[in-house]
Amino acid sequence: MESGAVYHATTEPEAPRRRPFGCTLRHLWGWRLMAKVVQAIFSFVAVLCEEIVDDCITCGGLYFFEFISCSAFLLSLLILCVYCTNLYESLGEDKVQKL
Repeated sequence: MESGAVYHATTEPEAPRRRPFGCTLRHLWGWRLMAKVVQAIFSFVAVLCEEIVDDCITCGGLYFFEFISCSAFLLSLLILCVYCTNLYESLGEDKVQKL
């Protein structure tokens, strides 16, 4: 019996190397990536600007602005996390579109 024909160094194919945290730009690249990054930066700056205000007479508008800017920041981070990690493949394209 020839041992070279039966036995190999490994019986399973090598798994592809994964990047840290599953980072990939396969699904979001080019101007769309830059637009989402700029959106996240601007919404974060809006949250910071709102926090600078110490005193207000009628705070209803300020609270609404706080809610909108914080929501925009968190949702833009969620979109970046889904599209720029392996979470996109884990969820599936149809579920990402529904999300």
